[in-house]
Amino acid sequence: MQHPQLQPRLHARSFLRTAATFKPRNPFLLRPPAAPSGGAVPGVTLTVSDSELASRGFAVRRTVEGLDIAALNQVFARVGFPQRQGERLRRALEHSEVAWLASAATGRPVAFARAAGDGVFNAVVWDVVVEPSCQGLGLGRAVMERLVAELRRKGVSNIVLYAEPRVVGFYRPLGFAMDPDGIRGMAYYRSRQQNQKTAQ
Repeated sequence: MQHPQLQPRLHARSFLRTAATFKPRNPFLLRPPAAPSGGAVPGVTLTVSDSELASRGFAVRRTVEGLDIAALNQVFARVGFPQRQGERLRRALEHSEVAWLASAATGRPVAFARAAGDGVFNAVVWDVVVEPSCQGLGLGRAVMERLVAELRRKGVSNIVLYAEPRVVGFYRPLGFAMDPDGIRGMAYYRSRQQNQKTAQ
């Protein structure tokens, strides 16, 4: 069975990369400047503060502590993502940087994003979702800004993601560019390898 995160229907051929940090011809620009002691990250601006989100009934979370995996899986299902086996999803989250918003009333996740990588140079963003009843409120942007800010704070300069064509416009204002410098994203699909072996 094909891995849920590699299903072609969820990811387009467009390859996005943070334009502000991708400078392959000048290796000194690959690493963003260190964050000042106040916690702000140069080049990353939050369009809505944590306190503003709280006043609107959303609690900002930056760790998996308190995250209801079953509730997150339900959000995945409601936006058309495949549901994941709970234990496997829990293990994936243990190895991910996360940003999510919880409903202050219920504690359940209403917006979520995660990134996996080496923690130093590279990260790939996965599973950006917003509860359908909360879409259009800027919550997806809020979690993405916080995820990118945390990665940049840690010195990660190469941040990539796959996006369906209909959501490319969502990522561009966040600093992502499609196919910068002619770079093309490629993905290894186990099912395609099996199909090629069968055809031989």
